[in-house]
Amino acid sequence: MDPSTPAKVVKKAVKSTVEGAAARVAEKLADLERPEVPGTPGSGTPKVAEPTKPVEPLPPKPDQAGPERRTATGAPTDAPAEAVSGQGRFLTTSQGARLRDSDHSLKAGRRGPTLLQDHHLREKITHFDHERIPERVVHARGAGAHGTFIGYGNARSVTKAGFLAKNAETPVFVRFSTVLGSRGSADTVRDTRGFATKFYTDEGTFDLVGNNIPVFFIQDGIKFPDVIHAGKPHPDREIPQAQSAHDTFWDFVSLHTEAQHHTIWNMSDRGIPRSYRTMEGFGVHTFRCVNAAGETSLVKFHWKPVLGVHSLTWEEAQLLAGTDPDFHRRDLADALEAGAFPQWELGVQVFPDTLEETFDDIDLLDPTKLVPEELAPVQPIGLLTLTHNPTNYFAETEQVAFHVGNLVPGIDVTNDPLLQARLFSYVDTQLTRLGGPNFSQIPINRPHAPVNDMLRDGFHQSAVHGGIAPYQPNSLDGGCPFFAGGAKDGAFVDVPAHVAESVKTREAPASYDDHYSQVRQFWLSMTPPEKEHIVAAYTFELAKCFEQAIKERQLLALANIDPDLCAQVAAGLGLPAPEPTVPLIDLAPSPALSQIGGTWPTDGRIVGILVDPDGDLSGLDAVRTAVSAAGMVPLVVAPYGGKLADGTTVQRTFAATRSVEFDAVLVAGSPAPGADALVVRDSKVGDDENAVLDPRVVLLLQECFRHAKAIGAWGAGVDALELAGVADAPGVLIGDDPATVFTELHTALGAHRVWERFGTVLG
Repeated sequence: MDPSTPAKVVKKAVKSTVEGAAARVAEKLADLERPEVPGTPGSGTPKVAEPTKPVEPLPPKPDQAGPERRTATGAPTDAPAEAVSGQGRFLTTSQGARLRDSDHSLKAGRRGPTLLQDHHLREKITHFDHERIPERVVHARGAGAHGTFIGYGNARSVTKAGFLAKNAETPVFVRFSTVLGSRGSADTVRDTRGFATKFYTDEGTFDLVGNNIPVFFIQDGIKFPDVIHAGKPHPDREIPQAQSAHDTFWDFVSLHTEAQHHTIWNMSDRGIPRSYRTMEGFGVHTFRCVNAAGETSLVKFHWKPVLGVHSLTWEEAQLLAGTDPDFHRRDLADALEAGAFPQWELGVQVFPDTLEETFDDIDLLDPTKLVPEELAPVQPIGLLTLTHNPTNYFAETEQVAFHVGNLVPGIDVTNDPLLQARLFSYVDTQLTRLGGPNFSQIPINRPHAPVNDMLRDGFHQSAVHGGIAPYQPNSLDGGCPFFAGGAKDGAFVDVPAHVAESVKTREAPASYDDHYSQVRQFWLSMTPPEKEHIVAAYTFELAKCFEQAIKERQLLALANIDPDLCAQVAAGLGLPAPEPTVPLIDLAPSPALSQIGGTWPTDGRIVGILVDPDGDLSGLDAVRTAVSAAGMVPLVVAPYGGKLADGTTVQRTFAATRSVEFDAVLVAGSPAPGADALVVRDSKVGDDENAVLDPRVVLLLQECFRHAKAIGAWGAGVDALELAGVADAPGVLIGDDPATVFTELHTALGAHRVWERFGTVLG
């Protein structure tokens, strides 16, 4: 795989393989039943009356899957999914004794004290007291999904890793997360997102543990506690939660200027993704790969979402934090339930493995630097498809344990000092979180390759080991387990990379000293709307700082990035803009860093259809069908719930929805204020007593307009647009035929937003 090969050539060469991989996944999942609208709580339909007749446990929902049934030592079993869930019709103790009552403790008389002998009470309360395990120090709030990865087979020249062979299919579990917040924080905060993938390969487990940003705040892992302590809530008040808009964060990054590159990514739209499904992923570090001939290359891993990269506006993120703090995890779960399976291509940038470990004068071991894709194209090597939700959040998403040291033959680490520290940290943290050294035996962590490790005992040992000689060498167990005889037996062999002869030192290479040129390149690569969002983000965050000195110090850093950026943020803070203190280096802009300019599939997008129950409903059913046929989810929105006159089910009411729930809106009527449009009942109503259009519809349409979403209308819906003041602008699509309006709206959705509308004033 030649690093100079143009991306278009590579993509053309693997196109048939990509289509074949996607077709195999689609065929496998085609028979799963999907609901009309996702979000069903369980696999059964409850009745009003409480069930009294004992029945067997209900099966999982069609969209759910659990860890593949493996023994603690990696052997497959034929146990079905329900075999690891509750068994039988009756409630029991943990030892299987059936219970006749779990509503009353055992007491000395009806009004007497509770007895210590109540073994069921003690078991129930003791287990409850210990249901929670320590949350992750970082990446505490996450969402996970099961899926499959299919290799394209074109990476053989770079790595011998078996899971990348042509048509090799590997089960995966992916966990997305935010970094700073607690488990109870909101999804849509401005933050870095984790993108961690566990490949259950037949050569052992491979974990690609990355982020949605290709660079990091620090160059050396010894600084990791510092940057996280700075980003976490202030220790005296434990606020603010899940955000960087406070003094300690900006104090750190303004002093430790190597953090400026990651910081500008966070201040850009990348810091608030629209969904996990439209989020790019990066391995961050440079890895060393080796092929079957023993030849090595340096590699950076990338995840490219098939749906394109898309973000929220800051106002949308703030609204969602209140209206739906679980927006990202709900979006992922609903998409899987609806059959809109998210996909990413795994790609690599490949570089010669030289002693200098640089490419085009970029130090490949510096995790605060990236290599522009225009210099080294990302070459796709496989397709990831997420297909099933977890069956149990705690057992899977919470207990999954990733480690950058989970490697397979063909992929090795480099001397990146941040990566080197991570090799220690991940194992160390699991010991506390998961209660001891046997966390790899938890079902979600069990490898799909045979395990014979000679590790014994410890908390939560699930394997029942045979033999009497867990040591090497031995003769009492016949010498087993034996060492694999090198690569021919599939052994993991550390790449014999050159280590420079030098003295021990606590220093960084001189190439790590440039903290601004790539930050400036990122700024210069942005389009005007993206630049405006970055200015607004810096201004908002720094305005939240109390100390004036911290604001002034960060403005000095911004001056070294771009004088115009600095001047605009300074104006918002009411401070003078300082002069640069370092030369401004103009690297060539990298269009790949911008999110704007492409068109993408619209699978799984949410389209709100606003209706007037008393108006013309003709064409509504056809539009709903067209939205569904396009792979999107139609949600009918009306003043009240239940059924419309034509039998259509209403999924959302004006009182219980907000514009941020929808990617685009179709307006099929101009509903008068609903019966509950009372300011004492719903503050969104406002105080216009003479309104002829429900004020909540006005608010929704104006927000959609302000957030540059596509809006379509026909019939009386055109009147609603006029009343809301959003009728004449790009991306506002008006016509007589609902089908034609939807077709135009569908096309507009492919660009994610109507970008040219940013800056338009409502009139």
